[in-house]
Amino acid sequence: MVAVAPVKYSDQLIDWLKEDGYTHCFFVAGGNIMHLLDSVRSRMTCVPFIHEVGATIGAEYFNAARDPEGGRAFVLVTAGPGVTNTLTGVAGAWQESRELLVIAGQVKKEDLANGEVRQRGIQEIDGMALVESISKASLRIEAPVPRDEIMALVHQGREPRMGPVFLEICLDATAAAPLPDDGVGAFPAWLPDVDAVSTADIDRVREWLSDSARPVVLVGGGASRATIRTLVEETAAAGIPLMTTWNGADRVPTEHPMYAGRPDTWGQRSANVLVQQADLVIAVGARLGLQQTGFSWQQFASVGRVVQVEIDEAELTKGHPRVDLPLRGDADRFLFDLYTGSLPAPARWAEWRSFIKDVRRELPLNEAVNVTAEGFVKPYELAMGICDIAGPRDVVLPCSSGGAATVSMQSLRMRADQKLVGDKSLASMGYGLAGSIGAALANPDRTVFLTEGDGGFAQNLQELGTLAATGCSVKIFLMVNGGYASIRMTQRNYFGGAWIGCDESTGLGLPRWETLAASYGIRFARMDPSDPFGGAVGQAIAAPGPALIEVPIDPEQTYFPKIMSAVQPDGSMRSNPLHLMSPDLSEDVAVRVFRYLDV
Repeated sequence: MVAVAPVKYSDQLIDWLKEDGYTHCFFVAGGNIMHLLDSVRSRMTCVPFIHEVGATIGAEYFNAARDPEGGRAFVLVTAGPGVTNTLTGVAGAWQESRELLVIAGQVKKEDLANGEVRQRGIQEIDGMALVESISKASLRIEAPVPRDEIMALVHQGREPRMGPVFLEICLDATAAAPLPDDGVGAFPAWLPDVDAVSTADIDRVREWLSDSARPVVLVGGGASRATIRTLVEETAAAGIPLMTTWNGADRVPTEHPMYAGRPDTWGQRSANVLVQQADLVIAVGARLGLQQTGFSWQQFASVGRVVQVEIDEAELTKGHPRVDLPLRGDADRFLFDLYTGSLPAPARWAEWRSFIKDVRRELPLNEAVNVTAEGFVKPYELAMGICDIAGPRDVVLPCSSGGAATVSMQSLRMRADQKLVGDKSLASMGYGLAGSIGAALANPDRTVFLTEGDGGFAQNLQELGTLAATGCSVKIFLMVNGGYASIRMTQRNYFGGAWIGCDESTGLGLPRWETLAASYGIRFARMDPSDPFGGAVGQAIAAPGPALIEVPIDPEQTYFPKIMSAVQPDGSMRSNPLHLMSPDLSEDVAVRVFRYLDV
């Protein structure tokens, strides 16, 4: 794009962002951002969304899926409902610790209520107050603010633990004359790099490894995608089994010789069984929240010691789970220092690695207990196959809630340089479509494979218009079971099948998907259970541009294994520890896989 000299403050602000690496603006137009839109249209790639929540989720996923040398996206929304509509996306980015810049319009300075009345300006609402608990920094700009102050706030969203930044700009401030420019070029880092874990502490971890017979390294989303790939020879030669959290799922490909699975409350049974038997868990870049440890966190890694490497001191001191050696520091540096230094001979853990292979063979990803009626696709086998049909550099994007999410995260077999982006902390329905558009725009030479349930997809299906307009290569596997399967299951398990609002028979309205796809000019195919990736589906995957693939899922499909909870007499819930997933294992299998546990 041709450089345009700033003639007003909005021009100047957008120029600053462009200098800082922003390339895309995701927006919904509005009167209170008219000057900002006028400025950004000639300076960046502008992507109009139908709804502000879609734009916000799209920007979050763009930044989460970008290559390190790639551009950045921010969200531009108008005042009032423009701001309130972003809140779910802002909350999701906050809980996932992801970079997100939201710029919102505001009424003129003279029209601000300033707490004197509920509202003075038309569409006025206090956006800063709304985002206070879910943002790292926020600022209302009532008059032009210098570059260094603006960029200091923007950089707060990146390090040391990322999160949303919210800027609210009064309409008259955007139209004001630009400030005297205080220089161009790179901005100083807002914060210094996170300190490396000390040599003494790394030596202590090595000592514990020397004492350990059953160690695992649990890699979380705080470690970069490039780390294990850069250290592939070192991690393979070290002989220490590698596991990943859900947010770290694409850090270690399945074919890595040390890969041992993804433990989680909704994790793989084999990985849960194994992490619970480790005598040393080294969690790197993982906050070890309740989803990772289970609600029965007191029993997480109960037979071993836990090392946690985290950049957030609060996560190290929160009190759950038990952490024997909390280390504040950069996850990537820790992994490099650990694996490039002296480690015990890998033969020390040969028996443990052999046991891991036996357990993973004994406990398959698709358990025989799962029942799929005739004429429906087996969801676990579908998820197991998606990474195989995807290219080695493509993006796999599970939705954020329900059976389509949990089946994917249990069964996806990541390979090569494939990326995975999800949003599991908030676990909001409706994330998948907008997120896939953002991920696709950040990776224009790759295809995005989205798995989403029909109930969740319907919550933001308006962004099919954005998908059609952009022409992104997004292949949507729409798991059609007539509504909210996970809610239906909850109502069955805990309330005796007192169903309400969970499917079409109980009042939920859903579209005819083929008709909907045709109305947007998007290629449609219906999956044949006997040949899931063949026929029209195969053609839709191979064709350029987007495709909506309807996947018939049995409404009575079972989703095992899982951690079960029981309602207690006082109304509270009690959950099993990670390794005791339902259904129970047979006695002979339990004897073989629980070798180091007293069950």
